[in-house]
Amino acid sequence: MSHDHALSITPGDIDHMGHVNNAVYLNWVQEAVVAYWEKIAPAEDVARHLWVALKHEITYRRPAFLDDTVIATVVADKVQGARAMFTTLIKRGEDVLAEVESSWCALDADTRRPIRVARDIVRRFIAD
Repeated sequence: MSHDHALSITPGDIDHMGHVNNAVYLNWVQEAVVAYWEKIAPAEDVARHLWVALKHEITYRRPAFLDDTVIATVVADKVQGARAMFTTLIKRGEDVLAEVESSWCALDADTRRPIRVARDIVRRFIAD
């Protein structure tokens, strides 16, 4: 199961070389992964869980520019306990601009401590 998330490019995203600054991709990944969670998880679980990124590994393929239409496609690869691994492809049409492998930790919204993601929620993202 995947989630497509439209991304917007603003003039502030453009660096001195005329394309989207590499740091913007991290914001895009966070935005897309959180949107995926909010779309798929039940509202009570969205309210109960916060997600923090533990690691991002980005492979840049092509630059993005101000007038580009860009989509992030997110796939949950694995959820184990409080940790989840996602792959995000950032694309302009059929062109892959970047591939991002990231790991995240679910936190209890009240205690801010790691919280296990229940199996019934995991099944919404990953088929057994």
